Amino acid sequence: MGCCSGRCTLAFICGMQLISILERQIFDFLGYQWAPILTNFIHIITVILGLFGTVQLRPRYVTGYAVWLVLWVAWNVFIICFYLEVGDLSKDSDLIMTFNISMHRSWWMENGPGCRVTPVTPPPSWAPEDHRYISIAGCLLEYQYVEVSHSSLQIILALAGFIYACYVVKLISEEEDSFDFIGGFDSYGYQGPQKTSHLQLQPMYM
Repeated sequence: MGCCSGRCTLAFICGMQLISILERQIFDFLGYQWAPILTNFIHIITVILGLFGTVQLRPRYVTGYAVWLVLWVAWNVFIICFYLEVGDLSKDSDLIMTFNISMHRSWWMENGPGCRVTPVTPPPSWAPEDHRYISIAGCLLEYQYVEVSHSSLQIILALAGFIYACYVVKLISEEEDSFDFIGGFDSYGYQGPQKTSHLQLQPMYM
């Protein structure tokens, strides 16, 4: 019963992770955030493998999923520090999120709740010709806090997934050990009488 309950809970957590990361992936695509897009893709594949391992009782898959969640938590902590500009990090850097390929920012920067985007004309002399220069005002929630909330949700789901993944691996291992223990009696069980190889021949008279 505990194994079923633990597996069902972990499967539910994996489902929630898939829904939330697919939503995040869409907005990262809209903002051309290449580093998060790549990391999100790896996370999606790993969660699917973890879900498969949970349903099919494959402890190696669940263990790999748990190990990845540690790295996933570390990545999301870094994202939070990046957008909150902890230390020398700057949310205006193009190298980390877009590999310095483009000057794009988070999609939520212009499309956050209540944000009003106003083009600035004429643009400043330092602005690239192929980019527009805008002014953003009236946002009910700044884009960096939206990104922080996304990462915080991922951390919460990852911690829950890690705890239940360890629990499910433990239950599966115990279940396999119990089956091996029961099956071990088969080779030492009762064996019926067998025919002897020495047959006594008796003369037969007609």
